[in-house]
Amino acid sequence: MRQLRQARFGFTIPFAMAIGIVMVPVQTGAELDESNCVLEVAGISNRYARCATLEVPLDPDSPDGATFDLFVARIPSQVANPFPDPLLLITGGPGQSTVDFYMQNRSVFAPVRRNRDLILVDQRGTGRSAAGFQCEVPADFDFQIAGEGLVESLTADCLAGLEHDPGFFTTSVAVRDLDAVRRELGVEQWNIYGVSYGTRVAQHYLRRFPQHVRTVVLDGVVPSTLVLGPEMALNAQATLDRLFERCAEDDACAARFGDLASVFDNLMSGIQASPVSVAVSDTATGETDEVLVTEEYLMGVTRLFSYSDTTAALLPLIIHEAANGRFEMLLAQAELITKNIERAISFPMHNSVICSEDYPFETVETPAASSDAYLGTSIVDALTAICGLWPQGIVDPDFKDPLASAHPILLLSGENDPATPAQYGEDAIADGLSNALHVIGPGKGHGLAPIGCVPDLMQAFIEAAATEDLDADCLDSLIPMPIFLSAAGPGP
Repeated sequence: MRQLRQARFGFTIPFAMAIGIVMVPVQTGAELDESNCVLEVAGISNRYARCATLEVPLDPDSPDGATFDLFVARIPSQVANPFPDPLLLITGGPGQSTVDFYMQNRSVFAPVRRNRDLILVDQRGTGRSAAGFQCEVPADFDFQIAGEGLVESLTADCLAGLEHDPGFFTTSVAVRDLDAVRRELGVEQWNIYGVSYGTRVAQHYLRRFPQHVRTVVLDGVVPSTLVLGPEMALNAQATLDRLFERCAEDDACAARFGDLASVFDNLMSGIQASPVSVAVSDTATGETDEVLVTEEYLMGVTRLFSYSDTTAALLPLIIHEAANGRFEMLLAQAELITKNIERAISFPMHNSVICSEDYPFETVETPAASSDAYLGTSIVDALTAICGLWPQGIVDPDFKDPLASAHPILLLSGENDPATPAQYGEDAIADGLSNALHVIGPGKGHGLAPIGCVPDLMQAFIEAAATEDLDADCLDSLIPMPIFLSAAGPGP
């Protein structure tokens, strides 16, 4: 069932893409020197835009010192005279490119674009704003489940190769960059959409520059007070448990896969005790390699497939196949996932954010049940290893304070989100969002904006700049993807 939470109370006082840009100068009338351009991402049709590079101080407190180039793109509205308050997109990760995120999800923002420009800024250290702040990592590297010793060596090598001080690549610096973009574009107020980690950026921008914000959409909410890391394993386990419960309540799924929770536990304990060697053929070369299937493969596929109900629908079949000694599906998905992670996430920018804003993790209590979750302490252990080497950067003194705001804010959550559960949206409202509406998508995972009627819902919210009378009944018809009983799909 769709769930809504509206708050109104007073307060006296939180994947290698081939990319190309073709630029032709035009006159825009704004201070930022925008040019016609074509945004290109491999496998996705091109998008015409207006692009520019904005030079900002590397150290925001030393405006006459070294500089850093930010990539900015404006996606023009479909009308000749758009509203003056565009929509700024901020993506997650931390470490993803906002431009790439938009290219992969542009239909989501088509309703808003009818009357408003869209503004895309690759946050410093990501995408097209990463010159001098990039690392080479193996194509199959996932830092959260990497083996012992590998994280430390890759982190040290990464640090040694950076041209810029990692301390200047945090959220507190990024929001100052965003406001510099706003000034240069000649925008007095804009609307903001943030997803996942991007909700942290959006909230901190609202804290620093409230007069320049009209509305905010927070999709997959990270409360401003939250320390990312300690709760991740428990949240992931809760989502997996709900999937197993759904299968147990479905006669066809239960008959096909049995007690999935027990099957999964036995599979995990089995490969923990004795990893399995599997012969894998390279379809391009015909060569055969031996791959040692360890618990990391199962952990990685399970965690990342849980993010979407579409991919989660495959998990019972993947688990069942592996439990019966057929690891080909698990290995194929693991390879695809790790390649996409390497393509999508900036390792150094991710580290600068987490190691400055969340580490040390001992500042909060890790839930006791986390040790029994399928991820165990692997995520916190990996992040601790990284942050033990990574220097901490600029963080505003009030960065983790509860955010109080009377701005119109639409919060979007998926009922089965393993990364930012719906409770986080409730926590953000309780912290001080007095004019907020929280919409929870039944059976959905991380990132609600692409689902069903949500694009139109966001457009209606931004048009009205109000949460009153916003009709979210269209979400009542949402259902999770049916569980696949075979490679051919769900049962009849």
